[in-house]
Amino acid sequence: MKKVLIINGGQNFGHSGGKYNQTIADNTLAVLKEFENVEVKITNVSENYDKHEEVQKFVWADYIIYHTPIWWFQLPNGLKKYIDEVFTAGHAKGIYMSDGRKAESPEINYGTGGMLGGRKYMLTTSWNAPATAFTLPGEFFNEKSVDEGPLFGFHRMNAFVSMEKMESFHFHDVEKNANIERDMKLYKEHVRNVFEKELRSELVS
Repeated sequence: MKKVLIINGGQNFGHSGGKYNQTIADNTLAVLKEFENVEVKITNVSENYDKHEEVQKFVWADYIIYHTPIWWFQLPNGLKKYIDEVFTAGHAKGIYMSDGRKAESPEINYGTGGMLGGRKYMLTTSWNAPATAFTLPGEFFNEKSVDEGPLFGFHRMNAFVSMEKMESFHFHDVEKNANIERDMKLYKEHVRNVFEKELRSELVS
C-alpha cells in the first residue's frame, strides 16, 4: 500500500476563494482512487491543523502532492506559513536533522541533512500568467520555466529535506481564459500516467 499526502494550498483571500485549487485537489483524489493500492490523506492549509500531526503525515507518506495558487510570483501566505511551521516542527523528528554540514568542513555538503529520503513530491501551480509568458522570447519570465524560475526555491526546499521531484503540472491563464474541463482532463491524465509509472516500478522492484 502506497501512501499519498495531498496538501491543498488554496485559501480565501482578496478576490481568491480557493475554489480552483479545491477542484484540482478533488480531481487528484478521484484519480488516486482508481488505484487499489493507494491510501490518501488530505490537508487543507486554510483549515486548522496541528503542526506536529502534519509532521507525522510527511513521515507517513510515500508521496506528497502540493496544490498551490501563485500570488505575486510566490506561494500564498497560508501555504508559506504552513511550511514554515511544519518543517520547523519536523527538525530531528522526521523532516530534517541539520543542514548536512560538519564543523570540520563547513564549506561542503550543505543541504544533505534531510530525513525524508525515499519520498517523492509533485507540484501543481495555478497562474493568471499564460504559458507563453514563460516560453516566448522577450516575454515576462525571460524564457525561464515555472520550475526553473519562480519556483526554483520551492524545489530546493524539498531537496533540502531529501525528497525527490516528480513531474510538475502547471495551470495557466486561469483568470482570463480558464478552460476548466480541458485543463482538468489533461491534469488527470498527468496524475494517472505518473502514478501508473510509479506503482509499476514498485511492483517490478
